[in-house]
Amino acid sequence: MKRIFKNQIALALAGILAGTSAVAGTLVINGDTSDPAPKAAFQAVIDGFEAENPDVDVVYNLFDHEGYKAAIRNFLSADAPDIAFWYAGNRMAPFVEAGLFAPIDDVWADQGLYSLMASSAPGMTMDGQKWGIPYTYYNWGVYYRQDIFENLGIAVPTNWDEFMAAGETLKANGITPITIGTKYLWTAGGVFDYLNLRTNGYEFHMALTSGDIAWTDDRVRATMANYQQLIDGGFFLENHAALSWQEALAPMANGEAAMYVMGNFAVAPLKELGLDDSSLGLFQFPAITPGVPMAEEAPTDTIHLTAGAKNPVDAKRFLAYAARPDVQTAWNKALGQLPTNAGAGVTDDKFLNQAFNMLNNDAPGGVAQFYDRDTKAEMASIGMEAFQEFMVKPERLEKILERLEKARQKLY
Repeated sequence: MKRIFKNQIALALAGILAGTSAVAGTLVINGDTSDPAPKAAFQAVIDGFEAENPDVDVVYNLFDHEGYKAAIRNFLSADAPDIAFWYAGNRMAPFVEAGLFAPIDDVWADQGLYSLMASSAPGMTMDGQKWGIPYTYYNWGVYYRQDIFENLGIAVPTNWDEFMAAGETLKANGITPITIGTKYLWTAGGVFDYLNLRTNGYEFHMALTSGDIAWTDDRVRATMANYQQLIDGGFFLENHAALSWQEALAPMANGEAAMYVMGNFAVAPLKELGLDDSSLGLFQFPAITPGVPMAEEAPTDTIHLTAGAKNPVDAKRFLAYAARPDVQTAWNKALGQLPTNAGAGVTDDKFLNQAFNMLNNDAPGGVAQFYDRDTKAEMASIGMEAFQEFMVKPERLEKILERLEKARQKLY
């Protein structure tokens, strides 16, 4: 009989409530899928695993989202479950470095994941080893007014010159090229990520967000020069600093703006504002530096074998199950997101199908996690504030880069 414990925790109780001692045949999982849809989706995964493995009893300790982030280091250190939910990339790195996650290269090899999960593999790799299973992600890209592009004879841009030319045509017709709301800062982080990924590539981007490269490096300046080209060219909505990302949807819906560098979660509210599949489209952020492999932005959720697992054998059985194409197909259909396994199916949705192809076939450069996941929390806050400031006052670039560099030296 499966047992699911729903823990609403406070940080002070985190270490006490986090652990549940395992016995033979018991698999303990700690997670934060507390919202109704993801909770039901993961329950179905548990049910399917237990049906195929009747000798295993899954105990799922359910935390609220914010409490989980506060508690995870405590329970991994004090009384670790067998499996823990977390995130890919640099958000995973501290737990690997602290010896709190265990490598699972054997699961990747046995399940053929090196090819089936090639696009998300870099975000799961440290020191040449794989440290978890990515089970879902959602894409970013350039959502655009397909009908406006068609009416003005604008082809979908594939490189920087075409992108700039498309913007000039839009401006000539009284349309702001890119809507954005930077009131809560993170949207500016998404724009910076794509510009840096396209200017310098995935490896450089990850080294920068890991604190290994100076913000005053000439390659960062090249990224910021491309950013400034958009700012000076009037490509962004003028009052973006006063708008939330949701408020910035309206100019695109009413035709005042034509593009939005945004995640897939924007599709539903744009449709609620009156757009449909004939008027709304998606394209890959265009290439900038010739020869730099195309990398994508796709925040990835993951599950990990903990170093303190009491039942690592059954934990690896579960991780292998969670990686299977059929399991990821059903799991992500319930989530309304994308499976990381290239052999999985995608729900019948124009944008999800296009994004799945983009991430699995058109992103040879790798998959980044988003600025505030790829760098330390303190650095992310300073960085995103700097990007917004730059968009408003681009003449402050040198002072901004110097401030970011001082922060890097202090935090890393």
